[in-house]
Amino acid sequence: MADRRFDIVLFGATGFTGQLTAEYLARNAPGQARWALAGRNRAKLEAVRDRLASINPACARLELLTADVTAPHTLTGIAESARVVITTVGPYLTYGEPLVAACAAAGTDYVDLTGEPEFVDTMYLRYHEQAKKSGARLVHACGFDSIPYDLGVYFTVRQLPDDQPIHVDGFIRAGGAPSGGTVASALGAMGRLRQAQAVARARRRAEEKPRDRTVRVVAGKPHRNSVAQAWVLPMPTIDPQIVARSAAVLEQYGPRFTYSHYAAFRRLPVAVGTAAGTALVAAVAQIPQARKLLGKLREPGDGPDPDTRARGWFTARFHGVANGRSVITEVSGDRDPGYEETAKMLSESALCLAFDDLPPTAGQVTTAVAMGDALIERLRKAGISFTVLEKPPAHPPSRPRR
Repeated sequence: MADRRFDIVLFGATGFTGQLTAEYLARNAPGQARWALAGRNRAKLEAVRDRLASINPACARLELLTADVTAPHTLTGIAESARVVITTVGPYLTYGEPLVAACAAAGTDYVDLTGEPEFVDTMYLRYHEQAKKSGARLVHACGFDSIPYDLGVYFTVRQLPDDQPIHVDGFIRAGGAPSGGTVASALGAMGRLRQAQAVARARRRAEEKPRDRTVRVVAGKPHRNSVAQAWVLPMPTIDPQIVARSAAVLEQYGPRFTYSHYAAFRRLPVAVGTAAGTALVAAVAQIPQARKLLGKLREPGDGPDPDTRARGWFTARFHGVANGRSVITEVSGDRDPGYEETAKMLSESALCLAFDDLPPTAGQVTTAVAMGDALIERLRKAGISFTVLEKPPAHPPSRPRR
């Protein structure tokens, strides 16, 4: 795709997270990168470009592309002009499919920040095979959903022998406010549980299973955990599904891999209150009018000010065990996970696909499968830490599998 007009096109550049992503690229994209801004409103795009030029004067020359999900031919033009397309336009179940379709047809790499399981599964069923044929890499969940967990587990299993069964527990703590887009996506998912389960079953029937290996997500139980040093609750998000898809492809995860995913809380009352509140919201979200009212509490595009974002943080701690050997690792960031760190992860994913030497992959793939070590190294340089807190004892090299 060297003859493409742009290395990267950012679609949704005028939205809240889109602007943060544009600002990150303005500060961190290499000088030779050819990138452009895309969105529905030309005047708003010009305002974003003017602000970026105050960060990096070279951005005054950024090209602006007008496109709209309701006019698929405009998205076709974007996909055919770019090596990688970033999209921040959600909820993805409502607005995401036309751009996925355009990228799959054009052989263009695609990244988003969705955390919507139904959308990801639907896109797999509709476009995975087409993307494999065209060479497009469709990489969903390239933000706080689900990079810290996907790459965190990948980093963890790399510390363990790959010829033994491996179990990993993930424990997530974070400080920060959800975005309006995140709230809209979460409420939409809660209101479509039955449809999402049907699509997930269809995907399981269609998806190729690993040979001579097993991969499972294990629903854990609430308990006090010594590794997390916290009370932990099972966390039924898209993240363990992404981890399992990486494990199904990569043999480093061992002949039998299991994963459990938890939210961690220092105080038991907070854990209990969070569980009760989540259950209540999920129940209320089954009523369309109530779901609409809840969505008005934070509209898509709303977000906290820079001082609030600067106080955000996250830690994802992992405990991996293989044949009695144990390792504890941690992935952490010191900015708001849903905004600053998500913009960073999304941008570095696109830069990695555009410029790094990566293993050949195509179709719907995860960050661990498509980018792995290269993306970890990029994120480390960008300020997200990947640390081994407790190493396993030395062991001989694993035997090659027959």
